[in-house]
Amino acid sequence: MSDRIDALIERFHSLYGAAEPGVWSAPGRTEISGNHTDHQHGKVLAASVNMDMLAAAAPNGTNTVYIASEGFDPFSVDLELLEPQAAERGTTAALVRGICALAAGYGYPVSGFDACIVSNVPQGSGLSSSAAFEVLIGAVVNSLFCGDALKATDLAIMGQQAENRWFMKPCGLMDQMASAWGGVIAIDFADPAAPQVTPVDFDLAAQGFSLCMVDVKSDHASLTHEYAAIPGELKAVSAVFGKEALRDVDESEFYARIPELRQAAGDRGVLRAVHIFNENRRVEQSTAALRDGDFPAFLRLVRESGRSSWMYLQNVLVTGSTAEQAAGVALALCESVLGERGASRIHGGGFGGTVQAFVPDDLLDEFRERLEAVFGPGSCHVMQIRPVGFTRLR
Repeated sequence: MSDRIDALIERFHSLYGAAEPGVWSAPGRTEISGNHTDHQHGKVLAASVNMDMLAAAAPNGTNTVYIASEGFDPFSVDLELLEPQAAERGTTAALVRGICALAAGYGYPVSGFDACIVSNVPQGSGLSSSAAFEVLIGAVVNSLFCGDALKATDLAIMGQQAENRWFMKPCGLMDQMASAWGGVIAIDFADPAAPQVTPVDFDLAAQGFSLCMVDVKSDHASLTHEYAAIPGELKAVSAVFGKEALRDVDESEFYARIPELRQAAGDRGVLRAVHIFNENRRVEQSTAALRDGDFPAFLRLVRESGRSSWMYLQNVLVTGSTAEQAAGVALALCESVLGERGASRIHGGGFGGTVQAFVPDDLLDEFRERLEAVFGPGSCHVMQIRPVGFTRLR
C-alpha cells in the first residue's frame, strides 16, 4: 500500500505542483445476499473488500475541480454550475458535480480542488467501482470542506443521489453503503433515507473458505438500460397496489392478483417480484446462519439466491443475447468444481461483470485453474473482507 501511496503523491506533484495532498481510500464491495433488494426498500447482507480506490487531493483556491484518474482522460468540473448538466449524463464528471452540489446544499463551503486517483477495483466488474469512486470523492470533499462532519451513511446517500440525479442511473443504495461503512453489515432499507445498519462478526477464513470473484470479461458498464429495467418493472408491480416499493406490498395479496399484475407489469416483472419477496427472507436467514455459525446453511442459501437470480430476477443473461453468455458459463463451471461443497451466484447488478463463489481452501487451486483456463489469467480474484470503509490515510 505504501508504494501505491508514494507513487500517487509523486504523480500529484508532477501534475499540480508543490501543494501537499491528503490521501483517502474507499473500497469496492461485495453483496453477500440480497440481489437487487435495496431499491425495493429491502434487506441486504454486504461487505467491503480489499480492492480500493485511492485519491491524493488538495484545495486549489479556485472554483474548479480537476481530476486525473489513471487510465482515463483528465477532466474538470466548474462549480459555478451545480445543477445536473444534460451533456454530462452518464459521465464521471456528473458524479463529481453531484457530490459537490449536495455537500454545498448542506451548507458547507465547497470549492475547487485537484485530485489524482488510482484504482485496483476493476471497472464494470460488479465490485462497484462507481460506488467506490462516489464514496471516495465524498470523503475528499468531507475532509477538505466539511470538517469531516459527514458520516458513512451521509456519504453513501450523497453517492446514490449523485448517481440518480446527475449521472441519471436509477441505482439503489447498497453499493455505496457497503463501501462507506466497511466490514460485513446487514442493512435494512425500510426507510431508505435512514437505513438501519448492523455489523456482523464473520470470519470466512476460519471456516476454511475463500471468497472468489470471477471476472467473466463481459463489461456491464454499458448496460444501464438492462439494470434500469429491473426497478422499472418492479415499480410497475408496486404501483398496482398504490405503493412505492415491494417492501410495502402484502405478499399474499401479490400472489392473489397475479393475473392483473401480468397485464400491468408483464410476466418478467411478476417473476422479478417473486425473487424480491424470497430474497428478503434469504437475507434474514443468511445473517442468522452466520451469527449462529451454521456455515452449511449459509452456503445453501447462497446457492438458492443464485438460482433465483437466474430463474426469476433474470439478470444473468443480457436480453436477446444467446451467443454470448459468459456469466452463465462461469456459473456452470463453478458448480462443476464446487458441487454442494461451496456456492456460487451472479454478483451485484448482473448482466456480465462478476460471479461470486465461496470456495473451500482445498479446492481453491483447482477452482482458479479451471476458471482461468476459460476467462484468462488473473480473472479469478481471491478477496479478503476489508474491516473498514472510507478512510483518510495521510
